[in-house]
This record gives sequence, structure tokens and C-alpha cells, in this order.
Amino acid sequence: MFKKKMNFKDERGILNVVQTALSRTGFKVDIALDGQRGIQKFDSGQSDLVITDILMPGIDGRDVVKYIRNSDRPYTPIIGFSGTPWLVEKNQFDAVFTKPFPLEDLVNSVQHLSMQAGAN
Repeated sequence: MFKKKMNFKDERGILNVVQTALSRTGFKVDIALDGQRGIQKFDSGQSDLVITDILMPGIDGRDVVKYIRNSDRPYTPIIGFSGTPWLVEKNQFDAVFTKPFPLEDLVNSVQHLSMQAGAN
């Protein structure tokens, strides 16, 4: 099983469901409850893939993706969640999911992006 560590920033209910689904698929999941803490965890160098909600108070998902794309690891795969996808510059993300979304689609995307990142 391909194991990677990921950061998540989103509402607690969604976080729990996503964490459970990805953990059962063999991924190590690390959670941040806001964009600032997500960036701090990203800076620790342990994230191979980042999933972030787009609209959050304070540092939102758009700021998180800009930060990562300007970091020393700009090719880190990033998946965004949004209830307002028309506000998202999708070219900054490797994938964007409109809430609600099928968990199977998210798991498949994480697996695909993780394999691609592992090949680079």
C-alpha cells in the first residue's frame, strides 16, 4: 500500500469523514483546522499532498495554494474543496472537488496524484 502523509484544512465533520476514508485506504493523514496551522505543518516538510478547503476565515485555501506554489516544494499536489467552485482559480490546484462530492472520487484522486508525485 502506498503511504503518504497529508494535511487537511476543513470543517471538522468533513475532516473526520475524509480522514477515515483515506486512513482506511492506507494513507497517513495529518489534520490542520485552519490555513495558518496547515502552512505550519507543510513547512515541517512532512506533507506529500495537501487537501484544503477554499473558503476559510483568515488564511484561506487560495492563500495556502499560493504559499505552497511559491515554496521550495512548489510541485506538491494540492486538492481543493469548495462549495463555491466559481471562486476558484482551478489552474493553481491539481484537483478541485465541489462539495458535496463522492468520497470514492477523492480517494481515487489522492491515489493518482500520490503515484504521480512518487514518480517525480
